Amino acid sequence: MSGSRTTVELDALQSQLQRRIGALDSVVIAFSGGVDSSLVAALSARALGERALAVTAVSAALATGELAAARAVARSIPVAHETITTDELASPDYRRNDRFRCFHCKRELYSQLSGLATARGYRALLSGANGDDAGDWRPGLRAAADHRVIHPLLEAGVDKPTVRALAERLELPCADKPASPCLASRIPYGVPVERAALERIDRAERAAKALGYRVLRVRHHGALGRLALDAAELRCVLAEPARRAALEQAIRSAGYARAEIDERPFRSGSLNDPPPGL
Repeated sequence: MSGSRTTVELDALQSQLQRRIGALDSVVIAFSGGVDSSLVAALSARALGERALAVTAVSAALATGELAAARAVARSIPVAHETITTDELASPDYRRNDRFRCFHCKRELYSQLSGLATARGYRALLSGANGDDAGDWRPGLRAAADHRVIHPLLEAGVDKPTVRALAERLELPCADKPASPCLASRIPYGVPVERAALERIDRAERAAKALGYRVLRVRHHGALGRLALDAAELRCVLAEPARRAALEQAIRSAGYARAEIDERPFRSGSLNDPPPGL
């Protein structure tokens, strides 16, 4: 799918982005393996070849399977790929989990990536932020600004549908991959981020995915795990009590005393809303 852009427009946009990146001489890409950062990595590899390096941060907030997926995407591009270890949980500001949690997380990430880039002689640090991020609550962009991170997709006003269209055009295996933000994003603001909670969320989401569901989040409310599903899958679950029971059991198997299926379709950022029944 090419969204609202024609093939000619996508050609021109790809060329524009590659020229922008090529002018930077050499780059390190903050690379999660999601479609946004993968597109930036692919464009960087085409523009700069061996002078492009994709780096994935490994931490307690990275969901199981995401590192393996990122490695597979890097091989398919292909682009040079390395990992670093970040320790956001060492920061009291991050663990406090206020509305600036992402700032503290990204500050740790970009500080390490900037140090790596400087030590290795790379001229610029890139992210996969896209045009849709400009209208959302993204304190991580402030941390990026502090480290002079460049956002080629955001600069060009490339929205998510166009990101996916370009990724499909470049035959990236993650072109239709659902977004997978860090596990801490499932914890309501004001509830401290703890390693045990991150591990429980990860187990619960893996258990739900093992039943065949693809787009989901387990929202962490202490002893309660509330599962959000996309609209199509949710309709099926609500119509079939056996499916609902199986999912609730999967959530409890991860260590939650109580499990619920959110009867509202999954919506990114909805954890900011007050959940019913709490």
